[in-house]
Amino acid sequence: MHQLLWKRIYVPAQKSDGYRILVDRLWPRGLSKEAAALDEWAKQIAPSTPLRQAFHRDEMTYDAFAASYQKELNNNPDLPEFIAFVKQHLKKENVTLLYGSKNPDNSDLPTLRLHVETALGIQSALPLKWA
Repeated sequence: MHQLLWKRIYVPAQKSDGYRILVDRLWPRGLSKEAAALDEWAKQIAPSTPLRQAFHRDEMTYDAFAASYQKELNNNPDLPEFIAFVKQHLKKENVTLLYGSKNPDNSDLPTLRLHVETALGIQSALPLKWA
C-alpha cells in the first residue's frame, strides 16, 4: 500500500502527491482550479455547513465542534464509499488529502484524519504532523 498524505492545498502540487483530493466543503480562496491540480473534491465528508458556521462564529468550543463532527462522520452515508475509494487508490499510488486551513490543529482535520486513518488501518505518529 502506498502513503496517505495530508497537505495544505496552497502548497504546489508534486508528482509524489499521487491522487489529490480536496476534503474541504468550500473552495480555497484565491486558488485556480489549475493551481489546485485536483483529481477529486470530497466536500461530502467535510463538516456540515451549520456545524462549520457555528464553530467559526465561536458558538461552540473546539471540543464540542470535534465531538459534533465525529458524530456527523459516524452517521455520514458517504464516508464508507470515500474510505473504499481512498483504499483503492492507495493500492496504486499515494493519495494526498488536501485542506485549506492555516491552523489545521484547530480545525476539522484532526477528527477527520483520525477517522480516515483508523478506517484504513493506518497508525499515524502522534502528534499529528501537517504539511
